[in-house]
Amino acid sequence: MKTNKLLAFAALCFPLVAAAVDGVDLLKKVDRNLEPESYESYRKLINIEPDGAKKEFVIYSVKKGKDQVATLFLSPTSDKGRTTLRQGDNMWLYIPSVGKPMRITSLQSVTGGVFNNADIMRLDYAVEYDVKAVEETGDTYQLDLKAKTGEVAYDRLKMTVDKKLVLPTQIEAYASSGMLMKTLYFKDIKDFGGGIKRPATVETDSPLYKGYKSVMLYSGLKKKDFPDEVFTQGFMARMEELRK
Repeated sequence: MKTNKLLAFAALCFPLVAAAVDGVDLLKKVDRNLEPESYESYRKLINIEPDGAKKEFVIYSVKKGKDQVATLFLSPTSDKGRTTLRQGDNMWLYIPSVGKPMRITSLQSVTGGVFNNADIMRLDYAVEYDVKAVEETGDTYQLDLKAKTGEVAYDRLKMTVDKKLVLPTQIEAYASSGMLMKTLYFKDIKDFGGGIKRPATVETDSPLYKGYKSVMLYSGLKKKDFPDEVFTQGFMARMEELRK
């Protein structure tokens, strides 16, 4: 009789275990719902200062696979023609007047706002982070993410994911000290076509830059494949060719 009770208890428990959310699979779905693995996009970045002053940038971005990203600045005139390249943890900035790529870091910002280079040239979250915990709360999942290496911009992320859309609504980014570095807000779900439906607006603020805010607006995003040559330092001066 005791054995039968144990078997009955196990039968009740196993379905619950099987139904547990696979955090790694969930994070990979978030990545693909945000962006195709290889794509091109147009974005406007707006930096807003405490007094309301704004500076705007328009950039064209391309990505191939999980860890290669390149961007081209289209405006303002002072930045037009600048390009950036990311290969995994390595990043470079090309300025036409300088004529050669310069090393930059993930925590720097080529636009000078709250978005840093890692935000602007984002890799798949599943590439940089391990899932430490998943919690279900009503209509959302709460993901606790830990950086895989010390080279990642943020040591830890707390990601809120909409259950139905499997898209982030908010991400809190923390330093290794536990200090909150910034919060990202994902808004305005838009259908970009080609099966891509994601937030068209990403806003961020930071306790480190009180009163400042940065906004990223997506005006175009579509799947597109590129040759490996595009993601090399030698191609940085030629990125405009991709738009012809």
